Amino acid sequence: MPASDHEFLNHYLACMLVASSSEAEPMEQFGKLSQEQHRIQHNNDYSYPKWFIPNTLKYYVLLHDVSAGDEQRAESIYEEMKQKYGTQGCYLLKINSRTSNQASDEQIPDPWSQYLQKNSIQNQESYEDGPCTISSNKNSDSNLLSLDGLDNEVKVDGLPNNFRAHPLQLDSSSDPSNNIDGPDHVKSASSLHETKKANPGIIHGACLTLTDHDRIRQFVQEFTFRGLLPHIEKTIRQLNDQLISRKGLSRSLFSATKKWFSGSKVPEKSINELKNTSGLLYPPEAPELQIRKMADLCFLVQHYDLAYSCYHTAKKDFLNDQAMLYAAGALEMAAVSAFLQQGAARPYPAHYMDTAIQTYRDICKNMILAERCVLLSAEILKSQSKYSEAAALLIRLTSEDSDLRSALLLEQAAHCFINMKSPMVRKYAFHMILAGHRFSKAGQKKHALRCYCQAMQVYKGKGWSLAEDHINFTIGRQSYTLRQLDNAVSAFRHILINESKQSAAQQGSFLREYLYVYKNVSQLSPDGPLPQLPLPYINSSATRVFFGHDRRPADGEKQAATHVSLDQEYDNESSQQWRELEEQVVALVNKGVIPPNFHPTQYCLNSFSDNSRFPLAVVEEPITVEVAFRNPLKVPLLLTNLSLLWKFQPKDCSGKNDEEVKELVASEPEMIGTEVISEFLINSEESKVARLKLFPHHIGELHILGVVYNLGTIQGSTTVDGIGALPGCHTGKQSLGMSVRGRQDLEIQGPRLNSTKEEKTSITYGPDRRLDPIIVEEMPLLEVFFIHFPTGLLCGEIRKAYVEFVNVSKCPLTGLKVVCKRPEFFTFGGNTTALTPLSPSASENCSAYKTVVTESTSVCTALTSSASSVDFGIGIGSQPEVIPVPLPDTVLLPGASVQLPLWLRGPDEEGVHEINFLFYYESVKKLPKIRHRILRHTAVICTSRSLNARATVCRSNSLEDEEGRGGNMLVFVDVENINTSEAGVKEFHIVQVSSSSKHWKLQKSVNLSENKDAKLGSREKGKFCFKAIRCKEKEVATQSSEDYTFADIIFGNEQIISSASPCADFFYRSLSSELKKAQPSAHTEKQSVEDAVRLIQKCSEVDLNVVILWKAYVVEDSKQLILEGQHHVILHTVGKEAYSSPQKQEPPEMEPLKFFRPENTAVSSRPSVEQLSSLIKTSLHYPESLNHPFHQKSLCLVPVTLLLSNCSKADVDVIVDLRHKTTSPESLEIHGSFTWLGQTQYKLQLKSEEIHSLQLKACFVHTGVYNLGTPRVFAKLSDQVTVFETSQQNSMPALIIINNV
Repeated sequence: MPASDHEFLNHYLACMLVASSSEAEPMEQFGKLSQEQHRIQHNNDYSYPKWFIPNTLKYYVLLHDVSAGDEQRAESIYEEMKQKYGTQGCYLLKINSRTSNQASDEQIPDPWSQYLQKNSIQNQESYEDGPCTISSNKNSDSNLLSLDGLDNEVKVDGLPNNFRAHPLQLDSSSDPSNNIDGPDHVKSASSLHETKKANPGIIHGACLTLTDHDRIRQFVQEFTFRGLLPHIEKTIRQLNDQLISRKGLSRSLFSATKKWFSGSKVPEKSINELKNTSGLLYPPEAPELQIRKMADLCFLVQHYDLAYSCYHTAKKDFLNDQAMLYAAGALEMAAVSAFLQQGAARPYPAHYMDTAIQTYRDICKNMILAERCVLLSAEILKSQSKYSEAAALLIRLTSEDSDLRSALLLEQAAHCFINMKSPMVRKYAFHMILAGHRFSKAGQKKHALRCYCQAMQVYKGKGWSLAEDHINFTIGRQSYTLRQLDNAVSAFRHILINESKQSAAQQGSFLREYLYVYKNVSQLSPDGPLPQLPLPYINSSATRVFFGHDRRPADGEKQAATHVSLDQEYDNESSQQWRELEEQVVALVNKGVIPPNFHPTQYCLNSFSDNSRFPLAVVEEPITVEVAFRNPLKVPLLLTNLSLLWKFQPKDCSGKNDEEVKELVASEPEMIGTEVISEFLINSEESKVARLKLFPHHIGELHILGVVYNLGTIQGSTTVDGIGALPGCHTGKQSLGMSVRGRQDLEIQGPRLNSTKEEKTSITYGPDRRLDPIIVEEMPLLEVFFIHFPTGLLCGEIRKAYVEFVNVSKCPLTGLKVVCKRPEFFTFGGNTTALTPLSPSASENCSAYKTVVTESTSVCTALTSSASSVDFGIGIGSQPEVIPVPLPDTVLLPGASVQLPLWLRGPDEEGVHEINFLFYYESVKKLPKIRHRILRHTAVICTSRSLNARATVCRSNSLEDEEGRGGNMLVFVDVENINTSEAGVKEFHIVQVSSSSKHWKLQKSVNLSENKDAKLGSREKGKFCFKAIRCKEKEVATQSSEDYTFADIIFGNEQIISSASPCADFFYRSLSSELKKAQPSAHTEKQSVEDAVRLIQKCSEVDLNVVILWKAYVVEDSKQLILEGQHHVILHTVGKEAYSSPQKQEPPEMEPLKFFRPENTAVSSRPSVEQLSSLIKTSLHYPESLNHPFHQKSLCLVPVTLLLSNCSKADVDVIVDLRHKTTSPESLEIHGSFTWLGQTQYKLQLKSEEIHSLQLKACFVHTGVYNLGTPRVFAKLSDQVTVFETSQQNSMPALIIINNV
């Protein structure tokens, strides 16, 4: 600070006069310098520098350059000086003991480095000045030494009032408005503008040796102890003597009279009552000023106790005189002295400082002194850990008149808050923000930025998003003005990605600032790498990659296969089903074994798929990457020229890598074609996906790195936040604002590994390679179209459609197969053309069946034909789910298409059915990486109820057949129309019933009704009865084990050939799926069933299958349509009902829980009663009615033949018991009883399938109707013990009528 008249701490005490020994007349120079100093001090023209006392100490230094000067001459001059000025007043200083040439060889530390300014802030100046050193013009840069021990140093050359700069000088300034001494104290312009900054590259004191360093130190010590300190002591003594002589008498008299009259101590007036007399000036010799001078001298030599007494005395005097400026200075120094006293004799008088600050500020209006006082007091309070008081003191002095001062004080206050015992972090941050704001207003951009950055450390991550936005915005702006563009970009980036809660207008403003700064950054390095953009957000894990062409839309009646597309949602269950289908067909192709290197084909990769391997993409087939963007802002974002960023390593045909890496999008379009989306708009807070394509034209390794785009905003005509719309290009209706080009990387974290112990204990993630496809050689590509494919069917309805296969690639394909979990739903027809009808025009109704017009005479008898299941792909050991597609020549050439008929049958259950088809095909040329390709199709069919058929088979009692052998069956078929009227079906006609079996066939219909056309209206039921006979032995013998005999019973006038496609196809498929369902239950039975038991079971087994063919008349859009279909009933067991559609089972009622100990009951492998009762078939032969003259002969004897037929292949022991079984006493009274004559019990043994006849006689005594079915037949296997009664006769009553003549 500049020296002032009310305090003497920075007035000059001594003056060092330096002359070089190389001068011609050094003594004469000393005389001139002495006179110059005297003139400056005592001439009234100079108000600066200020001198402590008139008798200033002059210390004469002779500077001798050892390397250049004459040492003897220097010594002789020094002797002369000693004689003239005394040994205490002069000194010979020898320096520069080595030349500058030697200096470069040896490194000696720079003695001035720790004192040099390293400050690079240019436009800031402080207010310090230093002690004055007057030297001769020559050797002016050699040394500069402090006289009074303060750091402040300013150099003055011989010219009056002209101060030059020096490397060791602190920046100095004079501001007239802040000066105490008025306009006189003004430096020349050269001192302000010739300030040199210390250059760290320059080495100072290079010619000084370590001895010279010691000499300089010794010189300073000599000067201090032999010159300066004795001078100060002498001055203090003189001042003390003057005070005693001048003030002693008058002061004591004055104070005595004052006490006498007032009688007590005069109270000190409060600061506000005192008049403003800061303008009062004491003359230099005033006793009050002498006390102050003495106090300052004591303070300088650290005699704080005496200094405090003097300041205290001076304070009283100044207050009495109401010299407020002087009083405030004395109060301030008294407080500092009290604080600095050793041992803390008295506590720190903080109220002194408060009074001084108030006086400086309010009365003297001198804010610089008030500021100094506050900073001193704050430092003292901080040293006593009174941070709260220090902060309050600093904040109190802030005001609107000086932004710089307020900023400085607020920053210091913030540091007080953070240094408290329990730090007040938020107060620290808040005051740092205030300080930064004031620094910014004062034009101190760097300090403002520093304050905001320090505050940001506190606010960051606390969820105070609006505060964070404000700070980041300010940091961004300040960094931009300081050209710290990277910091500015970083700060603006934080505002945008911080889930901002700002209004839309504010966010728009932030975004425009960000784009503006970014644009400036990118212009600095236009050829540099593309910057990472913060918006919009990209959800990398939601990235999906699709390999292949987009699905074609439906074209008229043509419907393309659904395949895989990005529009389909991922479903874990369905993807598992597709995987199983593919495994099934691959296993079949590879002879039942899935190859070890098989991986299911994945056309769409997402976060659920297995992405641990590099996916394979085919050359010339597009790769679509779906990127999920999200705009977190409330303003829309416009992305332009959006495309993928990739890296490609091509391979030549020999497979070697060409190590050229191409990252630029447009660099190699002949390698990889890139799709560019010209405009992609994301509305406010919207999530939106972009689908970007790449077209690989070369084999190699592709790495998709990220996306590249121009980020911009859409601006209307409105101005947001005072910033108008920037001039931009217009695209349609939207006005495009500023935009910058940048990139975002797609980095996908793989799944967390959790298989080994190390992986479970640590957090490690596997690779995710969905963005790193390997481009392989060309493969065939199949497209499938369905023509006339229905969406709704009746249950069991047969419909003909066409399927078209097109090879759209440049490679031929072969091995085309289709695999489906429900093979009973469709067929391509039989293996031979004879079995497959050529066109649907084979009959009058355009039937899907192969039909033949029949004669009306052959209505009731069956027409038989045979077919092998092998012809329909259902042979032994084959997989009915995998169906080869009958391509001509088994190859589909490039660009070729084939149309094949496809018959469909509605599933038996009503409802919506999703049926998955998987088409499998291979390339003619075997490739190592991709063995096969697949195409998926999901057909959705809605079925509605049609007919429900129920059938039972039972043994016929009559034994009449062509060869007189037993084995006839009766087949009862009930058909019910369960269709609901919504489908528009008027009525069903049963047109034909066919049987299919290896051993049985239907022979004729035994319906008694005359109506041969079976019509069923809504909810009507029709009953049919058919006679079935065994196939002839020779027929069975000539047939292979897979041949079935088909027998058709026709109710219309045309026969549907049931052994041809599609009737036989669907029969075989439903049969195989039925057998598949029945297999699991067969395995659960014990394998240890004895052979005999198996023989008994075979007796009741029958493998007769009934196919019911029907037509339905439907009214649709006022047109009548004829639909046709078939139902299958598979009969396994005699006497057991079978159904065409699965029956709904009622859930069993909840039973109360029972707790019991399970008993170890071994399941016996004995046959059931039902099975044993059908071992023997009985048949009674007798006249239906008999006329007998009872008046002539009272007893009527009737011969009856009992035929016993062994149905099994084993020997059977039979017991026939003719005794009546009395079930109740009432039966004895019935007159209808008769008696068997002769033997009452017969024991027989029947061989395998033997027929035995017993001749019996029945005796009647009355006329009437009698039931002859009373003989009880017991049967057992010859090697078994248990006997079972056959239940055959109980079901069929044998009635005889006895008439009297």
